[in-house]
Amino acid sequence: MVDQARGRMIRRVRLGPYLLEGTLSTISPVSVSMPARKKVTTLALREKKLNRQVITMLTAYDYPTALVLDQSGVDAVLVGDSLGMVVLGYENTLPVTMEEMLHHCRAVARGAKHALLIGDMPFMSYQVSVEEAVRNAGRFLQQGGMDAVKLEGGRERLETVRAIVAAGIPVMGHLGLTPQSVHALGGFRPQGRTAMAAKRLLEDALLLEEAGIFSLVLESVPARLAEWISQRLAVPTIGIGAGAGCDGQVLVTHDLLGLFERFTPRFVKKYADLHTEMQRAFGQFIADVQAQTFPGPEHSIEMTDDEWQQFLKDAG
Repeated sequence: MVDQARGRMIRRVRLGPYLLEGTLSTISPVSVSMPARKKVTTLALREKKLNRQVITMLTAYDYPTALVLDQSGVDAVLVGDSLGMVVLGYENTLPVTMEEMLHHCRAVARGAKHALLIGDMPFMSYQVSVEEAVRNAGRFLQQGGMDAVKLEGGRERLETVRAIVAAGIPVMGHLGLTPQSVHALGGFRPQGRTAMAAKRLLEDALLLEEAGIFSLVLESVPARLAEWISQRLAVPTIGIGAGAGCDGQVLVTHDLLGLFERFTPRFVKKYADLHTEMQRAFGQFIADVQAQTFPGPEHSIEMTDDEWQQFLKDAG
C-alpha cells in the first residue's frame, strides 16, 4: 500500500504481525500487533506432544528472571530446588526447606503470568507421610502461586502421587538422576545404563503415568532409553541430559547463562558467560570510583545557583 503524504511517497507494508512504514528508500516499523499469549496449562503440554511440538522449560528463582522468561515465550518455568546450589550456595539440594521454596515461588509467580509454573517439592516435604505430602503440595498452589508440583522417585512414590493428584494438584514426575537421592546414588551419576536399570526406569515411568502425572522429567539417562520411554508414554517427557528424543528440554537457567561456576554438567550448553561479564562490570565500577570518574556530572543532581546562595545565607 502506497500513500501520498506531505509531498512524499509513503509505503506501508504488512509483514506478518508488523506494519512497516517509510519512504520508498527507508522502511521502519511503526506499530506491532501481536496476538495475546494464552496461559500455558498441563493440557497444553499434552497437546504439544500430540502435535509433535517441542516443549521448552527453564528454571527461575526470582521476579526479574521469571519476567524475562515469560516474555521470551518459554512454555514452563520450574522453581527448582536447584536454587539451593545456584542461589543459596548449599553444597547440594538437600538443605532446601519448604519456606525457602515458597519464598522464591511467590517471586516467580509475580513475574511469570503465561508460562506453566511448577514448584519443586524439596527433600523431606513428601517422604514422611502421604498426608504431609498432600499438605505441602497444596501450599505450593495456595501460598506459592504455582500451577503444579514436581517430585522425585518412581514406584516408591505411587501412593503419594495418586493422593496429590486426587487433591486436584497436577504432578510432574522425575526419574533418572534424582538430586535429592545423591547420597543413595553415590553422587551425581548417570542412571539407566545397564539393561536391568533401564528396564526398571521404564517400568517406573509407566507406573507414574498410571498414577496420574501430567509430565515426566528424565535426567541424565541414555538418549536411546529416554527416546524409547518418550514413545511409550502418553504424557510428555522433559529431558535434561537425556538426548533429543524427549518431548521437551529443560536446563537450569544459571547454567545456561554461565552464572554458576562451581561446576558445569556435561549436558549443559552455555548460551552466555554472565559470570565473566559481571566480573568485568564490577571491576570497572570499582576502578571508576577509585579514579573518581564516577559519579560524573551526568549522574549528579544539582540545585540552581540562586537556591544554593539562599541556602548558604540561611545556613549562616
